[in-house]
Amino acid sequence: MPTPVDDDDHAIDDDQDPDAEDAIELLSDDHVEMQELFQEYDSLVDAKAEASERESLALQICTLLTIHTQIEEEIFYPAAQDVLDGDETVDDALAEHAQAKQLIAEIEAAAADDEGYDELVRQLGEVINQHIQEEEETLFVSVANAGLNRKDVGRQLFERREELLADLEAE
Repeated sequence: MPTPVDDDDHAIDDDQDPDAEDAIELLSDDHVEMQELFQEYDSLVDAKAEASERESLALQICTLLTIHTQIEEEIFYPAAQDVLDGDETVDDALAEHAQAKQLIAEIEAAAADDEGYDELVRQLGEVINQHIQEEEETLFVSVANAGLNRKDVGRQLFERREELLADLEAE
């Protein structure tokens, strides 16, 4: 479990480590990447790209989203709950994750040439864009103001994401 702050309410020494990742920056960078991938998917649909090309990108989106939600749920959200003390923002984010996971499961179970496939991917994009907006405007601001040790949590997020990506490559 990450330690948000030391007893003097000063950021722990990890804040002095220039190589440490900032949790909010890391997650925000993921958000930008996801939005770009959804835009790329929309471009493929508009260009009437082959089903296999659309499906490949959709599955890449699903994989990256699964990893992103997992590291948030395992590391970032517990750390946020620690510093926010009873705030319901994390619960709201978890509910949004559940909705996204349902759509991911539907996309992964379908084929790109199935009727409604592109609409499922677009619906997932809308859910994720809404989630990103709420997370960046509310949760990230709240945890930053509450003293989350962004470097320590960021390092944990980065390391866990690298583990999950390595596991995928090993499959």
